[in-house]
Amino acid sequence: MSEDKKRFIYSLVFPGFFLLLLWTVKFFEISMELSFVEGGVYPRKWSGLQGILFSPLIHGDWKHLLDNSMPAFLLSLALFYFYRDIAYKIWVLIYLLGGILLWGVGREAYHIGASGLIYGLASFLFLSGIIRRVRHLTAISLLVVFWYGSMVWGLLPFDFEVSFEAHITGAVAGVVLAIMYRDQGPKPERSELDDEEEDLLDEDQAEEEASR
Repeated sequence: MSEDKKRFIYSLVFPGFFLLLLWTVKFFEISMELSFVEGGVYPRKWSGLQGILFSPLIHGDWKHLLDNSMPAFLLSLALFYFYRDIAYKIWVLIYLLGGILLWGVGREAYHIGASGLIYGLASFLFLSGIIRRVRHLTAISLLVVFWYGSMVWGLLPFDFEVSFEAHITGAVAGVVLAIMYRDQGPKPERSELDDEEEDLLDEDQAEEEASR
């Protein structure tokens, strides 16, 4: 088995487990005729702190869960594939930091769903891809942004039934971590322009040495 294939399979494990967990929680909630909404983040209320851990696992209905499932899976997969050495750290920090910020600044209501995590992963991969000059990361992030339904609009308070605060705090968490870990991750991709500049530099050095 090639190294790339092993790396890809490894990258599937945690995102697959998280996706299974999301659906298991929803199945359990429905089958037991329960509501887990109060397990979400409730800003500036001590009992609402539990939502930092539990809110990304809770979804209002099947559509909410379905809308969040594939973006969360694909972005997590990209993180674990490209950032293998620090993927767990980044994923957990986005998960927790986004929830902590949401608890501090969100509206007084229960905030549930994995969308904050999705925005955090997308902003991390996008900005880190720009900083580290990895085109694959920015391309993946942009594809998910457009597929997810124009994530940019989700940062604005157009629909007050949607937690735009979770989207903003998740994105902020991703940006902060992309800057903090700007020196870690995949190596910058070389472009044809870089190769041409290096060739010109080699030629100049050769001419300089020949003229001595």
